Amino acid sequence: MCAAGAPPRPPSRDAEASALNGAPAPGVLASVTAYFQPRVAALACLGFSSGLPLLLIFATLSLWLREAGVERAAATYFSWAALGYSFKFVWAPLIDKLPAPFGAHRLGRRRGWLLLAQLAVIGAIVAMALADPAAPGGLTAMAIAAVALGFSSATQDIVIDAYRIEVADERLQALLASAYVAGYRGGMLVAGAVALYLAAWFGSVADHYDYLAWRHTYFCMAAAMAVGVVTTLVIREPAAASSRQRHSPAHHARFVLLFALVAGAFVAAFLALADTAHWLRGALGGPSAPLAGFVAEATRLALALAAALAIGALCARLRVAQPELVRDAYVAPVADFFRRHGRGALVILLLVGFYRVSDIVLGVVANIFYFDMGYSKEAIATATKVFGLWMTLVGGFLGGWLALNFGVMRVLMLGAALTVATNLLFILLAEAPGNLPLLYAVISADNLTAGLASAAFVAYLSSLTSLSFTAVQYAILSSLMTLFPKVIGGYSGTMVDAVGYSHFFLGAAAIGVPVCLLVALAARHRPPRADTASPTATPS
Repeated sequence: MCAAGAPPRPPSRDAEASALNGAPAPGVLASVTAYFQPRVAALACLGFSSGLPLLLIFATLSLWLREAGVERAAATYFSWAALGYSFKFVWAPLIDKLPAPFGAHRLGRRRGWLLLAQLAVIGAIVAMALADPAAPGGLTAMAIAAVALGFSSATQDIVIDAYRIEVADERLQALLASAYVAGYRGGMLVAGAVALYLAAWFGSVADHYDYLAWRHTYFCMAAAMAVGVVTTLVIREPAAASSRQRHSPAHHARFVLLFALVAGAFVAAFLALADTAHWLRGALGGPSAPLAGFVAEATRLALALAAALAIGALCARLRVAQPELVRDAYVAPVADFFRRHGRGALVILLLVGFYRVSDIVLGVVANIFYFDMGYSKEAIATATKVFGLWMTLVGGFLGGWLALNFGVMRVLMLGAALTVATNLLFILLAEAPGNLPLLYAVISADNLTAGLASAAFVAYLSSLTSLSFTAVQYAILSSLMTLFPKVIGGYSGTMVDAVGYSHFFLGAAAIGVPVCLLVALAARHRPPRADTASPTATPS
């Protein structure tokens, strides 16, 4: 059952305590019992609603567009719909400081925003279902709905992350993280494999596009979001969120106006600089020149950010918003992080930014590699999407159990070491094309390791935040978590072309070795998470 009310005292309190100091838990039964707590079940359900929208923008939508006859180049533009996931820290302060526009008095700050975000996700999925990309104007409508889904889904993630951190202390975060990861993977399975099965069952296949089949499929995906909505209505508001004081509605309105002006300036500048970016790309060697497009778009982004910051500085001088509220929303979370972690802050940020670099860089070319090794699409789908999913779930729960019994940092070190080892296994696969048993063995090791490391890493990120700034700090950390790996991963194909698969996998393993050193250094900087009893800034 996906409901969670006010939980009783956890039966495995001694087991929870070991997650911080690495002391052995009293027994396996106590650790297993902790997974059946209402809070853990609730996080699994919220993880499901968080993982569901992602593939509806990427893989599933791409197949829909392809069946509808949309050109491959046009379909790739839809990947921009998920930019909200990478920049969610920009509006996270609004979610953290302002009450939800509707239902905040009855549901509370977190649940109010969570319900609003989930309803927006449902509305965006329905809007996508009502847009036929093969009809005139349908592709534009689909693009708008996809952007709305990316924004609302990223907002849902902000609230769920804050709720997970506030609903239990640090000792239980490993369990909550593993349950969240399991639910997230389940949501991805429904939005990926189940959605494709439904579309085919409703009558849309490669040689016979049927818009109604895809519409019914996306309606079913919208209905599946009921899992998260029901959970939101049943769970209780975290005490850390409900105890915060609030500024006046007038201050909130001025804060929203400031955000709208700065965001509007960024969007306007980014659009206005399109011709400049195109000229710069040509000056650097043309669209096909190495790195030319990246440098041009990075320059465009930097100039748009500069314009937004200039407007923000002007608004600050004009006191458009209350300075104390702006300072608490954007400056205080960053200052609090560096104050609490001191000289270890840089090491921690490096670990956050590079912990998953080896895994993500390899993952970018994984499916292409399988295809080049002679495996059929059916074999790849079965091995990676179905079998691989179950191995990831097992790894997630194993990672939570190990963190509970031996400590989060030890599991982080184990995950980093295993990631290096499993990347080396891909060299064996490259030397034995078409070997199906070996494929399953490598997928088992790789996904088991990914699940284990992810559960421990989410728990670690949660421990780094202060309860006074949960939404903002976790949004910043989770964005940093994928920023550098994704930038480096974009060059994976070029590296494979230059050195071949075997040397590429060796390099992917090698860049994971320094991560082990970062884990060891970060383990020396483990201050207790700040609580609401001693906030570092005036809470709103």
